[in-house]
Amino acid sequence: MAIKQISIFVENKEGKLVTITDSIANAGIDIRALSVADTQDFGIFRLIVTDPEKAKEALESSGCFVSITQVVGVSIPDEPGSLAKIVNILARHSINIEYMYAFITVSKKYASVVLRVADNEAAERILTDNGVRLLVEDDIVSM
Repeated sequence: MAIKQISIFVENKEGKLVTITDSIANAGIDIRALSVADTQDFGIFRLIVTDPEKAKEALESSGCFVSITQVVGVSIPDEPGSLAKIVNILARHSINIEYMYAFITVSKKYASVVLRVADNEAAERILTDNGVRLLVEDDIVSM
């Protein structure tokens, strides 16, 4: 049930994000969430998009180094304590979160959180068993 995340390895130089965003836009793909982690020389631009396979093709054809990673997406009420609940559930089951980022949907009733963990299946099972709604690829497209 994991969702696909695009990761683009990019030199930390002027204009590099233009290539990435233009490639995605020209392919007619919507970006739903993003995260940028950088160092002095390079960065990792992580995206949740409406069509990951098409985005990968478009980015590779423009010379980008791209990978697709399976991540866990959850939908939580947009209210205080919701993220703490998720983090606590995973911690109780010894599932480490490598990184995460979030975005709010148009309805503003729910926030969506993207989690990178070592064992997606275990995290998904534990979260589902604890009443957490997981996101699927169709949810990303319909946002």
